[in-house]
Amino acid sequence: MVNPENTALAAGLAGFVDPASGASLERLSAVEYAGVEGGRARVRLRFGFPVGGYAHELQPLLAAHLAAVGVAAPLELEVGADIRAHAVQPRLKPMAGVANVVAVASGKGGVGKSTVAVNLALAWAAQGARVGILDADIYGPSQPLMLGLGGRRPEIAGGKRIRPLENHGLVAMSIGFLIDAAQPMVWRGPMVTQALTQLLGDTDWGRLDYLVVDMPPGTGDIQLTLAQRVPVAGAVIVTTPQHIAVADARKGLRMFEKVSVPVLGIVENMSLHVCSNCGHGEAIFGAGGGDEMAREHGVALLGRLPLDAHVREEADGGRPTVVAAPGTPRAAAYLSMARRTAAALALRAIDASPAVPQIVVEET
Repeated sequence: MVNPENTALAAGLAGFVDPASGASLERLSAVEYAGVEGGRARVRLRFGFPVGGYAHELQPLLAAHLAAVGVAAPLELEVGADIRAHAVQPRLKPMAGVANVVAVASGKGGVGKSTVAVNLALAWAAQGARVGILDADIYGPSQPLMLGLGGRRPEIAGGKRIRPLENHGLVAMSIGFLIDAAQPMVWRGPMVTQALTQLLGDTDWGRLDYLVVDMPPGTGDIQLTLAQRVPVAGAVIVTTPQHIAVADARKGLRMFEKVSVPVLGIVENMSLHVCSNCGHGEAIFGAGGGDEMAREHGVALLGRLPLDAHVREEADGGRPTVVAAPGTPRAAAYLSMARRTAAALALRAIDASPAVPQIVVEET
């Protein structure tokens, strides 16, 4: 006999919209187990993105939703992750041991792309994923400073493979680890792309769920060549709210479209200036640029990040915001952005999968 409580629970779960992806649990196929036992609704969910800390966020939202649809039993929630490798550009092979390469790019410099990239990587690591970061900005590498790894040199294993440096739960590689910090990189484009492909391919990354690539700013020959050579599962475009930055960011988005790299969404950085004395917020660079771009191109606005002096100080000090101030609103903005980004990648794979045929058995 069918238990009506279980039926109500299943229906309620199917209609719940996951806040990270904006998709229902039914569309995500996220319900691994659900049943009413001993007067309690026991639910186990599994998502295709890192879920560290997510159960605490979901518990009150899901409990309120179930109560509203008539499930009165108290909720016991368990959340797990199943992070899979996703498709890359045609004619390119995924990297061995690296499930997903995610490029962080901008149409122009000065929008805080590298700060977004490092906090994205650190947020995924904090949420339970195995993460690496490749500093692909050969002319202006900044990750050694941001990760507190300045002056250190990687080891060469067996004379062939480079061992990436580690800090804050990440593995990292940058041209900045191999040269003097004051030495300018006076290289032509082909030398830059060759150096980057060697850094990517000759580094022993181990097993990673995500490798974040901090791309050089702009949309020239170097950026296009890298987008064509690096097997990328998805790209994130960073902009600031003002129109000139958004106009350049559009060029970056179209570049990835040309090479068949899916754009996971837009990150609007420096969205709101937060006064370090009084905490007042002001949109000094304008507002709405990221929203407009996301609507225009049919992609997600993954997050609005603050313009906060603490963010700059923390990155300059080698401890970016996610690790330096994990309980603050500014860190929460990065953590939420990272969850949405990983969810967008997982959802894209679900939507790209062929529909499962429905089998109907009719009684005669």
